[in-house]
Amino acid sequence: MNEQMHPSAPHHLPFFLSSPDGSDPLMVVMGIFLVAVILWVGTLYWKLHSLPERMAHKSQKLQFEIVAVLGLISLFTHMHIFWVAGLLLAMIDLPDFGTPLRAIAGSVERIADATPNGPTSSSEGASPDKSATCDAATEKGQSRA
Repeated sequence: MNEQMHPSAPHHLPFFLSSPDGSDPLMVVMGIFLVAVILWVGTLYWKLHSLPERMAHKSQKLQFEIVAVLGLISLFTHMHIFWVAGLLLAMIDLPDFGTPLRAIAGSVERIADATPNGPTSSSEGASPDKSATCDAATEKGQSRA
């Protein structure tokens, strides 16, 4: 057989034409490129989707758990309003009411423990001494046992 080209064929064929043996290198290259781009876009999507959660975690926000739940809800329901709400909640700094209230509650407990039986009118001086003596005696009895 003669390996010469047909006289009416162009002498230079473009690179994107597949060879007669059936191999198509451009299709293989584009397939690899497509897989790489899909992985890259997926990674970019996950980074963007977890943006509110990372923002709330980095700034040690109190509402971190709420932002994380909103992110999960938006991921599974494909309702982007939850993601926007999580982003806004991660950006807003809510005031911390819990710490002062815990301090107040601790102070009130200490005040309540200071007078467990309430005030007595006639024997205010004798009552604390007797209770202190009884407490010391019970502590000694407990330490011996």
